[in-house]
Amino acid sequence: MFILVLGTNNRKKGIELAELLAPHGIAVKTLADFDRKLDVVEDGATFIENARKKAVEQARFLGRWVLGEDSGLSVDVLGGAPGVHSARFATKNATENADDAANNRLLLERLGDLPLDKRTAYYTCTAALSDPSGTLHTESEGRCCGRIRFDAAGTNGFGYDPLFEVVEYHRTFGELSPAIKRCISHRARAMRRIIPLIVEMAHRARRMS
Repeated sequence: MFILVLGTNNRKKGIELAELLAPHGIAVKTLADFDRKLDVVEDGATFIENARKKAVEQARFLGRWVLGEDSGLSVDVLGGAPGVHSARFATKNATENADDAANNRLLLERLGDLPLDKRTAYYTCTAALSDPSGTLHTESEGRCCGRIRFDAAGTNGFGYDPLFEVVEYHRTFGELSPAIKRCISHRARAMRRIIPLIVEMAHRARRMS
């Protein structure tokens, strides 16, 4: 079976991708399945730069096909912030993540009492696929648009999910069920776009082996 490594230690993300790829004879591992892996510094200026870096560096180190992924929240009135710094929004340390509560507090502080129609935002997820030599083969992007609530709602998800409302559903990501989120989220959209390309690469790799 062709094995694809998802460049994250988050096993839940791995399970989601594994369910989508299993029918194609592709098994998914995450970095949590390896005793030795790189701690890639996410210093790219864009999401896709970070996704490419994660894919290429981990692929070379592990000698495996790796799917690198990077995602975050962009708020229009804040000029796209927190953006690539989403996980580190509330810390001045360039490499250390802040906790979700601190990031959410800072976001609400920055937005103040702006009305809902001025609190538009979107989640972005980018993904890049590298072969074991570190050669990039394909990439994708998915977005989900919404707005930032004044107060958190719901306990599902993580990060800014309790504040991010999908207007059409009148619910935050924190309130939506995992099943719905897997259909409409930025990550789901990015994965749906890249899965056919992953399957194609897997077939090619099998023929060449």
